[in-house]
Amino acid sequence: MARRHRIALISSSFHPHTGGVEEHVRQLARELTGRGHEVVVWTVDRGEHLGTQRVDGVEVRYLPTPLPARSARALLSYAAGLPPATGAWFRAYRAFRPTLLNVQCFGPNGLYGWALSRLTRTSLVVSSHGETLADDYDAFGQSALLRAGLRRALRDAGAVTGVSSMVLEDLRARFGLGGGTVVPNGIALDEPLDDAGAPAWWPAQGPVVLSLGRVEHKKGFDLLLRAFARLAEDGVSSGARLVVGGDGSALAELRDLAETLGVADQVVLPGRLARDEVTAAIANADVFVVPSRVEAFGIVALEAWRGGAPLVMTSRGGATDFVTDGVDGLVVDPEDVEALSTAIASVLADPERARRLAEAGSHRVRDFTWARVAGDYERLYEKVSPQVSPAG
Repeated sequence: MARRHRIALISSSFHPHTGGVEEHVRQLARELTGRGHEVVVWTVDRGEHLGTQRVDGVEVRYLPTPLPARSARALLSYAAGLPPATGAWFRAYRAFRPTLLNVQCFGPNGLYGWALSRLTRTSLVVSSHGETLADDYDAFGQSALLRAGLRRALRDAGAVTGVSSMVLEDLRARFGLGGGTVVPNGIALDEPLDDAGAPAWWPAQGPVVLSLGRVEHKKGFDLLLRAFARLAEDGVSSGARLVVGGDGSALAELRDLAETLGVADQVVLPGRLARDEVTAAIANADVFVVPSRVEAFGIVALEAWRGGAPLVMTSRGGATDFVTDGVDGLVVDPEDVEALSTAIASVLADPERARRLAEAGSHRVRDFTWARVAGDYERLYEKVSPQVSPAG
């Protein structure tokens, strides 16, 4: 008979915001609830004052997380904001009485979650999503408080997880972690895939190279653009088109780079995509590329596999945990622009190779269900959290 727990998932970000952490926590909450656990999500109030809501039937509280800063004005603001923030966290705790606190992606949420764990003697699990190494704004490099808080939380936690071995290695090397368990990302295999054809903005001709994500420096879309420009020298793939779907602070720079490289008329930058546009784009792509300079895991790789697109994946991150080079994807260093271009061209030029990669990926993705992810967490919770009551 399985044990039931009362779990507070303390996330750095959540719905209505989108991204890997948000999807991970949302799906985990849904799976754990379905297994008989009582689950709430506590996340950071970004000033939107969303209060308490229900998402997929799960209670979500948006809580203030003020932190001290160096300027006098910021310190005054922190001093004024700390008492009501502390009160909000304790009210959330008293209303739910969790047996376990699971910090998901350590940031200000992690500092408050760790402090609450210490003050209430509630079991703590810390789950890292690569925030220490893949943050575009280098929050841990900028904040001694975050660094110190993470070290203490890792020391006090009953269990620590990372979405890849690369993430855990960074925590060991720089933050004093001993041990740790890989719990990967997952994907909903039963999500309806769009069968209405390509989006209206989809290129009308040529093989299409597709990439999706936040358009930021670490995502490496500029490297992909440079690799794509080299394809013009390849007679087989000279008619190719590049689609980079997503929004971010580097979008204007990417557009300017396309002009500089002389390929602007072959590049489509549609901005942020709706969910049905994502699935339709993947279904129509001839090759899907993840060119990140750092990628802790890469849920988009799972999306490519599920959608039947051959995958070219960055070697700079957690890919080696789950992508087998030459079998279910091509793993390449995106900083080597020539190698990246060659890998893309090799898929476009060889339909049989593209078919084999896509087929192998379609089989491999079945190992990454959210049910599997929830089961991994459940086994850790069993070790660190007291029993609430038997689940029937």
